[in-house]
Amino acid sequence: MKKPEVPQKAPYVIDTKAGKYAWCACGKSAKQPFCDGSHKGTEFTPIIVAIQEDKKIAWCGCKHTRKGTFCDGSHSSL
Repeated sequence: MKKPEVPQKAPYVIDTKAGKYAWCACGKSAKQPFCDGSHKGTEFTPIIVAIQEDKKIAWCGCKHTRKGTFCDGSHSSL
């Protein structure tokens, strides 16, 4: 499997409203950390996440997290 691009080696910490989000898994989106369709033609697909309540979220920015779409510190070993 091909590795995703690394748009930044830090999380995107965002005040996030409740709702559904498409997290970019390929690292190519211009709307990081969310999908803009840049994965088309690759083996990557966005990961859909349902956020139940408004809260601050540390979305993974390096695309190497092992915690779904959320930062787990993986960027520190890249």
